[in-house]
Amino acid sequence: MTDSQLIREIKDGNVQLYSELMLRYERKILSFVYHMLKGAQMEIHAEDLCAETFYKAYRSLQTFREVEASFSTWLYTIARNTVLSELRKQRSGKVSLEESGITPQSSFESLPEQTILRNEKVDLVREAIRNLPEKQRSALILREYEQLDYQEIANILGQTVSSVKSLLFRARASVKTQLESYFAEPVYEEYKGMNHR
Repeated sequence: MTDSQLIREIKDGNVQLYSELMLRYERKILSFVYHMLKGAQMEIHAEDLCAETFYKAYRSLQTFREVEASFSTWLYTIARNTVLSELRKQRSGKVSLEESGITPQSSFESLPEQTILRNEKVDLVREAIRNLPEKQRSALILREYEQLDYQEIANILGQTVSSVKSLLFRARASVKTQLESYFAEPVYEEYKGMNHR
């Protein structure tokens, strides 16, 4: 059964089918919400916000019009707005990490060196993504983590495809610039140093 058929059935009163719709998109929406929250160190709220997204979608399903967007685009838009609303609430409430129950990751002391370096690189990339303006960050997460095409991203963000490409270009350039000094080739630096001797 297609999404459209499921939605028609649900709108006609067969509400049990909504769980089928949720099963189809739960992992994708949870992944998207998780990545949106990761930079703000609020990923422990991802499941709650995912559930809130599906609840909002269920409540508004009667107003969903397939001619305007696909169900997945509509759902990602609700998820994005839900996350942004939560981030605004957190910022206005100025909840500290200790108050929110979020604690930094445990010590890396017991992990092998390669794992530590890999985690450090992952954290740097996440930090660079977190520093992006909101639309660039959303576009990059939807493209790189959720593997959505340009048109889907454009529909979710309310932008044109060319604007999305521009957002992605600027986002990638910004991330690259932020990480340039960290990922500079040490071998190259050593080589440069040898030439001055």
